[in-house]
Amino acid sequence: MVKDNSGQVSLEYILIFVVSLIILIVFTMPLVNQSISASMDISDSLKIKSDMSKIAVAIKTVYGEGQGSRQIVNIYSSHPFEVNVESDYLYCDIHLKDRSNKHIEVPSKSNLESTAISLKKGSNVVTVEWPVGGENMLIST
Repeated sequence: MVKDNSGQVSLEYILIFVVSLIILIVFTMPLVNQSISASMDISDSLKIKSDMSKIAVAIKTVYGEGQGSRQIVNIYSSHPFEVNVESDYLYCDIHLKDRSNKHIEVPSKSNLESTAISLKKGSNVVTVEWPVGGENMLIST
């Protein structure tokens, strides 16, 4: 009579595999979560920089065309943020998921006075204009 222990060996292999899989999941899930958060922060930063570049192009166009010109920019934002406008650049400080801040800056030569525009979550309309007879350009949402 030959005893067959292959059932016990298969059970041991399955048990070892399950324990190894659980250990692998326990150590990799926090790393996956961190990398997903970092990727989302990069994506949000690039989207905000792209939106600020659209505004900068409108500012440059109005500045180049002179008095009486106007540009309207439609921006869809997934997060509310504030764009600070200076005469030489636009900038924004955003809060990342790792509780740090990122400073995003886009060059934009104009005669705008220092101001800030708040963009809310969702659809935003930004108007850049240089009124006829006005010394400075205006930007508004």
